[in-house]
Amino acid sequence: MNVNPSPAPYRADPKITSLGEKIGDPARPADFPKAILRYRNNLWAATVGLDGLSDEQWIAHFARFEPLPDNLPQPLALRYHGHQFRVYNPDIGDGRGFLFAQLRDHLGRLLDLGTKGSGTTPYSRDGDGRLTLKGAVREILATEMLEALGVETSKTFSVIETGEELWRGDEPSPTRSAVLVRLNHSHIRIGTFQRIAYEDDAARMKALVDYVLRHLYGETPEDNPAAELMSLAVARIADQAAAFMVAGFVHGVLNSDNINITGESFDYGPWRFNPTWNPNFTAAYFDQSGLYAFGRQPEAMHWNLTQLAISLRLICDSPPLVEALERYPALFQAALVRRFLWRLGVPSRGEENDRALVEASERAMIDAQIPIADFFHFHRGGAVSGERWSGEKYEAFVQLLRPYTVTEVAAYWHAQPPCSMLIDEVEAIWAAIAEQDDWSSLTRKIAAVRAYGAALRDG
Repeated sequence: MNVNPSPAPYRADPKITSLGEKIGDPARPADFPKAILRYRNNLWAATVGLDGLSDEQWIAHFARFEPLPDNLPQPLALRYHGHQFRVYNPDIGDGRGFLFAQLRDHLGRLLDLGTKGSGTTPYSRDGDGRLTLKGAVREILATEMLEALGVETSKTFSVIETGEELWRGDEPSPTRSAVLVRLNHSHIRIGTFQRIAYEDDAARMKALVDYVLRHLYGETPEDNPAAELMSLAVARIADQAAAFMVAGFVHGVLNSDNINITGESFDYGPWRFNPTWNPNFTAAYFDQSGLYAFGRQPEAMHWNLTQLAISLRLICDSPPLVEALERYPALFQAALVRRFLWRLGVPSRGEENDRALVEASERAMIDAQIPIADFFHFHRGGAVSGERWSGEKYEAFVQLLRPYTVTEVAAYWHAQPPCSMLIDEVEAIWAAIAEQDDWSSLTRKIAAVRAYGAALRDG
């Protein structure tokens, strides 16, 4: 998903129906009292041929969920299980969202339009199936910033305020409500495989593996499809873990039902960006043990991949699955170095030098308490700003950085302040909306983040 968007015609392709009725349950959208369009992502709408919709048509499809042409006739609440904070839960599934449509983008990739806050489903349990407007605004900010930072992420496609008052125990209530639509490279999760393994359905597992390989990875299944998928997923999810670290991002809830099989981050709840390189920083107030703390995210991803391997044992012997899993540490380290150099804007100088630079960077940020966004901004292109910070570990980093200096650095890095997405700013953006219905700070922030992303991509 992390590619430059380009216009394309609308091409419906609801491939999910090939998996049969047990992949999900028909869902009925909520009948919302209002539909106030608050955000439409025309940049990504153009890639799937939907940017030409009028606002009225947009609301019809993404608030009332009238089917898109030649697409799913009715939304599907997808079925899955999952480990939630390492405890297996067989009683979950899409509880406040559904798969609304599938379509091809400008690169021919199969993408999903899925929802959050669209009403109750067979898996809502005691929930109301709704989403707070604050949660929707936070998801816009998370996905925009992650996209700028090169993280494979879902795109917030649409946010429509729905006119209901919601009561939540963890924020001031009543609060405003919204329905969100995301554009995603599949909503198939590790938890999807876990449910099929739990049900001991080998035929369905083979069909799901085939679907993922063909339609999500663009691969023709060979002699051992499950092992092939495992190898591909390990590489993608190792890269996802590395991307989180280099972005300074803490997802907050890395349960197996929140891990997309293609390694694309999605479903943002209590996320935070880490102010400094603090391995113990957590995003969720309920993560009392720090299971999903910043520095433990690579471990969490590896643990979830182990659950995928256990599920695939239904149709595959252990050795090739274990072999794929054992590649994770090396793949993660390689991705971490590659992404670190990308954000610094410097070329590789060989594996040994690059790893030494990354390790020295981490030590310097921890020792000098350098804000992550500032660190990458002021050293972009190998620039040395020693007057800003001091200390033995910082000086050691500076010496390792000097040979990486780039002769020409884009003007952006000299003219603009560091771009970050820390909690105080997120709360201030929301406060302006909540108190004055002022959306201008959100609009300005999106523009700033997109300019930042363009500068990262262009050098």
